[in-house]
Amino acid sequence: MAAAGGSATIVEYFGGEDGYRCGYCKNETGNLSHGMWAHSMTVQDYQDLIDRGWRRSGKYVYKPIMNQTCCPQYTIRCQALHFQTSKSHKKVLKKMLKFLSKGDASKVVSEEEPMDSHIEDVVACDLAYKGESHVSQSELTPLSVDHTERVENEDQHTGEKKEEGNVQKVESDSLQLHADKETPVPGEPSHSAKVVHAPPKPGKGADLSKPLCRKAKDIRKERKLQKLLQNQTCTVEGSQLQAADQVFLLQNSKSKTNQPKTIEDFVFVSLPDDAQHKLEVRVVRSSPPSSQFKATFQESYQVYKRYQMVIHKDPPDKPTINQFTRFLCDSPLEAENVPNGPECGYGSFHQQYWLDGKIIAVGVIDILPYCVSSVYLYYDPDYSFLSLGVYSALREITFTRQLHEKAPDLCFYYMGFYIHSCPKMRYKGQYRPSDLLCPETYVWTPIEQCLPLLEHSKYCRFNQDGKAVDEGRIKELGRVRVLHKRTVMPYSVYKKRRKGPSDEASVQQYASLVGQTCSERMLLFRS
Repeated sequence: MAAAGGSATIVEYFGGEDGYRCGYCKNETGNLSHGMWAHSMTVQDYQDLIDRGWRRSGKYVYKPIMNQTCCPQYTIRCQALHFQTSKSHKKVLKKMLKFLSKGDASKVVSEEEPMDSHIEDVVACDLAYKGESHVSQSELTPLSVDHTERVENEDQHTGEKKEEGNVQKVESDSLQLHADKETPVPGEPSHSAKVVHAPPKPGKGADLSKPLCRKAKDIRKERKLQKLLQNQTCTVEGSQLQAADQVFLLQNSKSKTNQPKTIEDFVFVSLPDDAQHKLEVRVVRSSPPSSQFKATFQESYQVYKRYQMVIHKDPPDKPTINQFTRFLCDSPLEAENVPNGPECGYGSFHQQYWLDGKIIAVGVIDILPYCVSSVYLYYDPDYSFLSLGVYSALREITFTRQLHEKAPDLCFYYMGFYIHSCPKMRYKGQYRPSDLLCPETYVWTPIEQCLPLLEHSKYCRFNQDGKAVDEGRIKELGRVRVLHKRTVMPYSVYKKRRKGPSDEASVQQYASLVGQTCSERMLLFRS
C-alpha cells in the first residue's frame, strides 16, 4: 500500500509527564504516561504505534508507563474473522431486532449483560487537551528535497547508510503491506492467473461457461436477503458495493449445514413488511471532513452534547463545539485510498446510526492497514435501553469483517485498552477470541493466558519466554529522523548542529518507545 498524499508523520515528543488524576481508580497523581502531539500521521505509522501500546485522543498520542501507572492499560484486539457471539451479545442483537420490528421499548437490562463503561470516555476526553502544540505550520513544512539530501549526506564518516531525503519516497516504501503475499506458493495457483473454462464437447458434461442451475430454495433465500437489505442497511461514502458485501457475507456465513450462526446472521436479519422502525448505519469521513460529515455536523454534535450532559453530568457550557471538534473530529491521520484497500479508504471516520431519519449514536473509528480501531462512542441517552455500547461494538466487528473482503490484511478489531485492575473495564475481555499486547516484547498473547497472571499482579509481562526481547527496539539512535529548521536530517547530523544542552536522553526515550522502524520513518520536530 502506497501513501496517497505524500505527507510524512510529524510529531512533537513531550516525554513522561507528572502524574495526573486517574479516571479509573480516582488516584489524584497515579496516572502516568508518555505523550506526543501528532501534527500529521500516516495510517501505517499509527498502526505500528498502537501495536507498541500507543493510542490517540484527538491529535494527542499517548502511551501509559505500564510498570508505574496506577491502572495498567493493555492494548486489546479482537480476532474479528473468528469472532464468537456470546449469549449476552445475542440478547442485545435480538433486543434491537425486536425494537425495529415491533417497536418494543423494553428498558429492562439484564445484570449480566456486558454494558459499555463510560469511565474510559472521561479519561480519553481529558487527554485531548494535554500537551497541545503551539508550533506554526510554516515551521513544520520541510524545505526542498535537494536541500534535505545535502544535509543528510553530511555525515560521511560515521559509516551510516545514507538516508533518503525524499519524504514521499520514504513513506511510499514504508507502507508496503505484506508484498510477499503476491508470491505464488508452490503447488497453488497464482492469484493473478485467470481460470478459463472451454465449452465441453457434446456429451462430456456441463457447460461451465454457463451459469449453474439453481435450486428454488436458494433463489428464495436470495430474495429474502435483498428484502432485508432494503430495511436494514449499512452504507459507506462513495461505495456502491456495500449491499453486495452484506449479501456475500450472509451467503457464506453458513456454507455448511448445522454450522453455528455467525454475527451476520444476527445483525442482518430480515425485518417484516410492517416493521416499526428503520435503522441505517452510515460511514462518513471525519478528517478531512467530507461533505456528508459537514452536512450532519450540527445534528451529531447535539447528540454528543446530550450524551455528555446526561451520562457524564457535564454542565451545559462544558461540551462545546470546540471540545467536540478537538476530541472527536480532529485527527492526525492522513486519508489514504489505494486500489487494494477498503472502498472508503483508510483514515478517521464517524459511523453514524440513523433511526427513522435521525442520528441516535455515533461510533468514532480509525480504519488502519490491519484493523478497525474503536476510538469513542456517544449516543442519545433516550435510547440507552438498546445497549448501544455493546450493539455498536458488534456492528464494528461486523464492519471489520466486511472490509476484510476487499482488504485481506484488515482482519482485527482494536478496542482500545483493557484494564484488569478496574472491574468495570473488564467487559472488553468478553469479545472473544481476543489478545492482549505484552508491554515488554510487544507480542500478542491470547487473553485466556493473560487473565491468571493479572489476577496475581496488575502489571505483567505476558511473553513467558524469558529470553525474548523487543524485536523492534532502537538499535541506532543516529538514524532517528529529525525535522529541524524545516530541514529533514538524521539525529547524528542534528546532534552536531544543536546548540545548548544535549537532548539525547529525550530522543533516546522517544525512539525506544516508538521503535526503530517508526523512528526512521516519522519526523521528530526539534525547535
